[in-house]
Amino acid sequence: MTPAPVAEDPALLAALRRMGLAGPRERPAFVPLAGGVSSEIYRVELASGPACVKRALPRLKVSAEWKAPVERNRYEAAWMRAVRAIEPAFVPRILGEDAESAAFAMEYLEPARHPVWKAELRDGRIDAAFAAEVGRRLARVHAATARDARIEAAFRTDAIFHAIRIEPYLLATARAHPDRAAALEALARTTAGTRVALVHGDVSPKNILAGPHGPILLDAECAWYGDPAFDLAFCLNHLLLKCLWRPAGTARYLEAFDALAAAYLAGVAWEPAARIEARAARLLPGLFLGRVDGKSPVEYVTEARDRDRVRRVARNLLEAPPGRLADVRGAWAAELAR
Repeated sequence: MTPAPVAEDPALLAALRRMGLAGPRERPAFVPLAGGVSSEIYRVELASGPACVKRALPRLKVSAEWKAPVERNRYEAAWMRAVRAIEPAFVPRILGEDAESAAFAMEYLEPARHPVWKAELRDGRIDAAFAAEVGRRLARVHAATARDARIEAAFRTDAIFHAIRIEPYLLATARAHPDRAAALEALARTTAGTRVALVHGDVSPKNILAGPHGPILLDAECAWYGDPAFDLAFCLNHLLLKCLWRPAGTARYLEAFDALAAAYLAGVAWEPAARIEARAARLLPGLFLGRVDGKSPVEYVTEARDRDRVRRVARNLLEAPPGRLADVRGAWAAELAR
Protein backbone atom coordinates (compact mmCIF):
# COMPACT_ATOMS: atom_id res chain seq x y z
CA MET A 1 0.00 0.00 0.00
CA THR A 2 1.37 3.42 -1.00
CA PRO A 3 1.55 5.83 1.98
CA ALA A 4 -0.74 8.84 1.82
CA PRO A 5 0.82 12.28 1.37
CA VAL A 6 1.52 14.12 4.60
CA ALA A 7 1.02 17.76 5.47
CA GLU A 8 3.39 20.10 3.70
CA ASP A 9 6.73 20.40 5.49
CA PRO A 10 7.61 24.13 5.36
CA ALA A 11 11.30 23.58 6.14
CA LEU A 12 11.73 20.95 3.43
CA LEU A 13 9.71 22.98 0.94
CA ALA A 14 11.99 25.96 1.61
CA ALA A 15 14.99 23.68 1.15
CA LEU A 16 13.68 22.45 -2.21
CA ARG A 17 13.26 26.05 -3.31
CA ARG A 18 16.81 26.87 -2.26
CA MET A 19 17.98 23.86 -4.27
CA GLY A 20 16.14 25.23 -7.29
CA LEU A 21 13.93 22.15 -7.50
CA ALA A 22 10.61 23.76 -6.52
CA GLY A 23 9.17 27.00 -7.84
CA PRO A 24 8.11 29.87 -5.55
CA ARG A 25 4.40 28.98 -5.91
CA GLU A 26 4.79 25.21 -6.18
CA ARG A 27 3.11 23.11 -3.47
CA PRO A 28 4.39 19.56 -4.03
CA ALA A 29 2.98 16.54 -2.23
CA PHE A 30 5.25 14.87 0.33
CA VAL A 31 4.84 11.08 0.61
CA PRO A 32 6.76 9.40 3.45
CA LEU A 33 8.95 6.45 2.46
CA ALA A 34 10.08 3.56 4.55
CA GLY A 35 13.69 3.94 5.55
CA GLY A 36 16.15 3.33 8.29
CA VAL A 37 16.27 4.73 11.78
CA SER A 38 18.37 7.79 11.10
CA SER A 39 16.51 10.01 8.64
CA GLU A 40 13.20 11.25 7.31
CA ILE A 41 12.72 10.24 3.66
CA TYR A 42 10.01 11.47 1.29
CA ARG A 43 8.97 11.09 -2.30
CA VAL A 44 8.17 14.62 -3.41
CA GLU A 45 5.91 15.17 -6.40
CA LEU A 46 7.58 18.12 -8.10
CA ALA A 47 6.43 19.76 -11.32
CA SER A 48 9.58 18.36 -12.95
CA GLY A 49 8.80 14.84 -11.73
CA PRO A 50 9.23 12.81 -8.54
CA ALA A 51 12.32 13.20 -6.38
CA CYS A 52 13.49 11.55 -3.19
CA VAL A 53 14.35 13.94 -0.35
CA LYS A 54 16.26 12.87 2.72
CA ARG A 55 16.78 14.81 5.96
CA ALA A 56 19.06 13.59 8.74
CA LEU A 57 17.71 13.27 12.29
CA PRO A 58 19.79 14.31 15.31
CA ARG A 59 18.49 11.35 17.35
CA LEU A 60 18.06 7.96 15.76
CA LYS A 61 14.77 6.09 16.03
CA VAL A 62 15.86 3.24 18.31
CA SER A 63 15.10 2.44 21.93
CA ALA A 64 18.66 3.17 23.11
CA GLU A 65 19.93 6.74 23.36
CA TRP A 66 21.73 7.18 20.04
CA LYS A 67 22.59 10.62 18.69
CA ALA A 68 24.60 11.55 15.63
CA PRO A 69 25.65 14.83 13.96
CA VAL A 70 23.27 15.91 11.20
CA GLU A 71 26.19 17.08 9.03
CA ARG A 72 26.52 13.42 8.03
CA ASN A 73 23.93 14.31 5.38
CA ARG A 74 26.54 16.41 3.57
CA TYR A 75 29.00 13.54 3.51
CA GLU A 76 26.36 11.14 2.25
CA ALA A 77 25.73 13.34 -0.78
CA ALA A 78 29.48 13.72 -1.29
CA TRP A 79 29.92 9.94 -1.15
CA MET A 80 27.26 9.49 -3.84
CA ARG A 81 28.93 12.04 -6.09
CA ALA A 82 32.36 10.47 -5.60
CA VAL A 83 31.05 6.97 -6.31
CA ARG A 84 29.05 8.06 -9.34
CA ALA A 85 32.33 9.18 -10.93
CA ILE A 86 33.75 5.69 -10.35
CA GLU A 87 30.81 3.30 -10.79
CA PRO A 88 27.85 5.31 -12.17
CA ALA A 89 25.30 2.50 -12.03
CA PHE A 90 25.99 1.88 -8.33
CA VAL A 91 24.30 5.05 -6.99
CA PRO A 92 21.36 7.37 -7.73
CA ARG A 93 21.93 10.84 -9.13
CA ILE A 94 22.05 13.76 -6.67
CA LEU A 95 19.65 16.57 -7.68
CA GLY A 96 20.45 19.15 -5.01
CA GLU A 97 21.65 19.80 -1.46
CA ASP A 98 20.71 22.20 1.32
CA ALA A 99 23.04 22.53 4.28
CA GLU A 100 20.62 24.72 6.26
CA SER A 101 18.05 21.92 6.57
CA ALA A 102 20.54 19.00 6.54
CA ALA A 103 18.68 17.66 3.50
CA PHE A 104 19.44 16.62 -0.06
CA ALA A 105 17.41 15.43 -3.04
CA MET A 106 18.19 12.55 -5.38
CA GLU A 107 16.48 10.85 -8.26
CA TYR A 108 13.50 8.71 -7.29
CA LEU A 109 13.81 5.07 -8.35
CA GLU A 110 10.49 3.30 -8.89
CA PRO A 111 10.14 0.35 -6.47
CA ALA A 112 8.56 -1.87 -9.12
CA ARG A 113 11.80 -1.81 -11.10
CA HIS A 114 14.13 -1.44 -8.12
CA PRO A 115 13.09 -3.84 -5.33
CA VAL A 116 15.03 -3.74 -2.08
CA TRP A 117 17.54 -6.59 -1.84
CA LYS A 118 16.46 -7.31 1.72
CA ALA A 119 12.93 -8.05 0.52
CA GLU A 120 14.29 -10.25 -2.26
CA LEU A 121 16.33 -12.24 0.26
CA ARG A 122 13.34 -12.52 2.58
CA ASP A 123 11.12 -13.84 -0.19
CA GLY A 124 13.53 -16.55 -1.29
CA ARG A 125 14.99 -14.82 -4.34
CA ILE A 126 18.57 -15.40 -3.25
CA ASP A 127 20.84 -14.78 -6.25
CA ALA A 128 24.52 -15.53 -5.69
CA ALA A 129 25.41 -13.73 -8.94
CA PHE A 130 23.77 -10.56 -7.64
CA ALA A 131 25.68 -10.89 -4.35
CA ALA A 132 28.90 -11.27 -6.33
CA GLU A 133 28.14 -8.07 -8.24
CA VAL A 134 27.68 -6.22 -4.95
CA GLY A 135 31.16 -7.42 -3.99
CA ARG A 136 32.67 -6.46 -7.34
CA ARG A 137 31.22 -2.93 -7.35
CA LEU A 138 32.20 -2.34 -3.75
CA ALA A 139 35.78 -3.43 -4.46
CA ARG A 140 35.96 -1.07 -7.45
CA VAL A 141 34.97 1.89 -5.26
CA HIS A 142 37.55 0.94 -2.64
CA ALA A 143 40.23 0.39 -5.27
CA ALA A 144 39.58 3.74 -6.97
CA THR A 145 39.77 5.68 -3.70
CA ALA A 146 42.55 3.79 -1.94
CA ARG A 147 45.49 5.97 -0.83
CA ASP A 148 43.81 9.03 -2.40
CA ALA A 149 44.82 12.10 -0.40
CA ARG A 150 42.04 14.22 -1.93
CA ILE A 151 39.36 11.74 -0.89
CA GLU A 152 40.93 11.34 2.53
CA ALA A 153 40.81 15.10 3.09
CA ALA A 154 37.17 15.28 1.96
CA PHE A 155 35.95 12.53 4.27
CA ARG A 156 37.52 13.21 7.66
CA THR A 157 34.43 12.00 9.45
CA ASP A 158 35.97 10.03 12.31
CA ALA A 159 33.62 11.55 14.90
CA ILE A 160 30.52 10.69 12.86
CA PHE A 161 31.72 7.15 12.16
CA HIS A 162 32.48 6.65 15.82
CA ALA A 163 29.01 7.88 16.83
CA ILE A 164 27.08 5.83 14.26
CA ARG A 165 29.19 2.69 13.91
CA ILE A 166 32.04 2.08 16.33
CA GLU A 167 30.27 3.08 19.53
CA PRO A 168 26.86 1.43 18.95
CA TYR A 169 28.13 -1.73 17.29
CA LEU A 170 31.41 -2.49 19.06
CA LEU A 171 31.76 -0.46 22.24
CA ALA A 172 28.14 -0.83 23.37
CA THR A 173 28.47 -4.56 22.76
CA ALA A 174 31.66 -4.60 24.82
CA ARG A 175 29.71 -3.17 27.74
CA ALA A 176 27.16 -5.97 27.38
CA HIS A 177 29.92 -8.63 27.34
CA PRO A 178 32.61 -7.58 29.83
CA ASP A 179 34.53 -10.83 29.37
CA ARG A 180 34.89 -10.06 25.64
CA ALA A 181 35.33 -6.31 26.09
CA ALA A 182 39.09 -6.37 25.46
CA ALA A 183 38.61 -8.09 22.10
CA LEU A 184 35.79 -5.77 21.05
CA GLU A 185 37.65 -2.65 22.14
CA ALA A 186 40.70 -3.83 20.20
CA LEU A 187 38.53 -4.23 17.08
CA ALA A 188 37.22 -0.70 17.62
CA ARG A 189 40.76 0.69 17.86
CA THR A 190 41.98 -1.20 14.79
CA THR A 191 39.00 -0.14 12.73
CA ALA A 192 39.23 3.50 13.78
CA GLY A 193 42.96 3.62 13.14
CA THR A 194 42.98 2.03 9.67
CA ARG A 195 42.73 4.64 6.91
CA VAL A 196 42.86 3.12 3.46
CA ALA A 197 39.88 3.99 1.24
CA LEU A 198 36.41 5.54 1.03
CA VAL A 199 34.02 3.51 3.17
CA HIS A 200 30.22 3.49 2.89
CA GLY A 201 29.65 2.19 6.41
CA ASP A 202 26.17 0.66 5.99
CA VAL A 203 26.40 -1.87 3.17
CA SER A 204 23.26 -3.72 4.14
CA PRO A 205 20.62 -5.48 1.99
CA LYS A 206 18.08 -2.89 3.21
CA ASN A 207 20.19 -0.20 1.51
CA ILE A 208 20.72 -2.04 -1.78
CA LEU A 209 18.24 -1.99 -4.63
CA ALA A 210 18.11 -4.78 -7.19
CA GLY A 211 17.92 -2.53 -10.23
CA PRO A 212 17.62 -3.56 -13.87
CA HIS A 213 21.34 -2.91 -14.29
CA GLY A 214 22.51 -4.48 -11.06
CA PRO A 215 22.87 -3.37 -7.44
CA ILE A 216 22.34 0.26 -6.41
CA LEU A 217 23.69 1.32 -3.03
CA LEU A 218 21.89 3.94 -0.91
CA ASP A 219 22.17 5.47 2.57
CA ALA A 220 25.81 6.55 2.88
CA GLU A 221 25.32 8.49 6.13
CA CYS A 222 28.35 6.76 7.64
CA ALA A 223 30.68 7.74 4.76
CA TRP A 224 34.26 7.78 6.04
CA TYR A 225 37.81 7.48 4.80
CA GLY A 226 38.90 4.43 6.71
CA ASP A 227 39.03 0.65 6.64
CA PRO A 228 37.29 -0.97 3.64
CA ALA A 229 37.22 -4.24 5.60
CA PHE A 230 34.32 -2.70 7.53
CA ASP A 231 32.11 -2.55 4.43
CA LEU A 232 32.91 -6.14 3.50
CA ALA A 233 32.30 -7.49 7.01
CA PHE A 234 29.14 -5.42 7.51
CA CYS A 235 27.44 -6.82 4.42
CA LEU A 236 28.55 -10.41 4.97
CA ASN A 237 27.19 -10.17 8.51
CA HIS A 238 23.68 -9.66 7.15
CA LEU A 239 23.89 -12.73 4.93
CA LEU A 240 24.79 -14.85 7.96
CA LEU A 241 21.94 -13.44 10.03
CA LYS A 242 19.40 -14.06 7.25
CA CYS A 243 19.83 -17.80 7.93
CA LEU A 244 17.84 -17.25 11.14
CA TRP A 245 15.18 -15.20 9.39
CA ARG A 246 14.42 -17.75 6.69
CA PRO A 247 16.07 -21.06 7.68
CA ALA A 248 14.90 -22.76 4.48
CA GLY A 249 17.25 -20.50 2.53
CA THR A 250 20.35 -21.22 4.64
CA ALA A 251 22.34 -23.00 1.93
CA ARG A 252 21.65 -20.21 -0.56
CA TYR A 253 22.45 -17.43 1.94
CA LEU A 254 25.79 -19.09 2.59
CA GLU A 255 26.33 -19.44 -1.15
CA ALA A 256 25.68 -15.71 -1.51
CA PHE A 257 28.15 -15.07 1.34
CA ASP A 258 30.82 -17.05 -0.54
CA ALA A 259 30.07 -15.33 -3.85
CA LEU A 260 30.20 -11.81 -2.43
CA ALA A 261 33.40 -12.47 -0.50
CA ALA A 262 35.15 -14.11 -3.46
CA ALA A 263 34.17 -11.36 -5.94
CA TYR A 264 35.23 -8.63 -3.53
CA LEU A 265 38.60 -10.19 -2.70
CA ALA A 266 39.30 -10.76 -6.41
CA GLY A 267 39.08 -6.97 -6.85
CA VAL A 268 41.47 -6.05 -4.04
CA ALA A 269 44.51 -4.38 -5.57
CA TRP A 270 45.56 -1.81 -2.98
CA GLU A 271 46.91 -4.30 -0.43
CA PRO A 272 47.33 -8.09 -0.22
CA ALA A 273 43.87 -9.64 -0.33
CA ALA A 274 44.75 -11.93 2.57
CA ARG A 275 45.43 -8.90 4.78
CA ILE A 276 42.06 -7.24 4.29
CA GLU A 277 40.32 -10.61 4.50
CA ALA A 278 41.92 -11.20 7.90
CA ARG A 279 40.72 -7.80 9.18
CA ALA A 280 37.19 -8.48 7.91
CA ALA A 281 37.18 -11.98 9.41
CA ARG A 282 38.23 -10.68 12.83
CA LEU A 283 35.72 -7.83 12.71
CA LEU A 284 32.79 -9.97 11.59
CA PRO A 285 32.18 -11.72 14.96
CA GLY A 286 32.07 -8.33 16.70
CA LEU A 287 29.46 -7.04 14.26
CA PHE A 288 27.58 -10.34 14.50
CA LEU A 289 27.34 -10.03 18.27
CA GLY A 290 26.49 -6.34 17.94
CA ARG A 291 23.30 -7.18 16.07
CA VAL A 292 21.85 -8.88 19.13
CA ASP A 293 23.50 -6.99 22.00
CA GLY A 294 24.51 -3.61 20.55
CA LYS A 295 22.40 -0.49 20.11
CA SER A 296 20.86 -1.64 16.81
CA PRO A 297 19.63 -5.22 17.25
CA VAL A 298 18.37 -6.79 14.05
CA GLU A 299 14.58 -6.85 14.14
CA TYR A 300 14.02 -10.41 12.92
CA VAL A 301 16.22 -12.28 15.42
CA THR A 302 13.66 -12.39 18.21
CA GLU A 303 13.80 -15.91 19.65
CA ALA A 304 16.03 -16.36 22.70
CA ARG A 305 17.44 -19.56 21.21
CA ASP A 306 18.50 -17.74 18.04
CA ARG A 307 20.08 -14.86 19.94
CA ASP A 308 22.01 -17.38 22.01
CA ARG A 309 23.27 -19.09 18.86
CA VAL A 310 24.64 -15.78 17.60
CA ARG A 311 26.24 -15.12 20.98
CA ARG A 312 27.82 -18.57 21.17
CA VAL A 313 29.47 -18.38 17.74
CA ALA A 314 30.51 -14.74 18.05
CA ARG A 315 31.94 -15.10 21.54
CA ASN A 316 33.96 -18.16 20.55
CA LEU A 317 35.39 -16.37 17.52
CA LEU A 318 36.21 -13.28 19.57
CA GLU A 319 38.16 -15.50 21.94
CA ALA A 320 39.99 -17.30 19.11
CA PRO A 321 40.05 -14.76 16.22
CA PRO A 322 39.62 -16.23 12.73
CA GLY A 323 42.04 -15.48 9.92
CA ARG A 324 39.73 -16.16 6.99
CA LEU A 325 36.11 -15.41 6.19
CA ALA A 326 35.56 -19.11 5.54
CA ASP A 327 36.36 -19.73 9.22
CA VAL A 328 33.45 -17.52 10.29
CA ARG A 329 31.10 -19.01 7.73
CA GLY A 330 32.12 -22.53 8.77
CA ALA A 331 31.57 -21.85 12.46
CA TRP A 332 28.11 -20.48 11.76
CA ALA A 333 27.18 -23.33 9.41
CA ALA A 334 28.26 -25.82 12.08
CA GLU A 335 26.11 -24.06 14.68
CA LEU A 336 23.08 -24.10 12.38
CA ALA A 337 23.56 -27.81 11.74
CA ARG A 338 23.41 -28.67 15.47
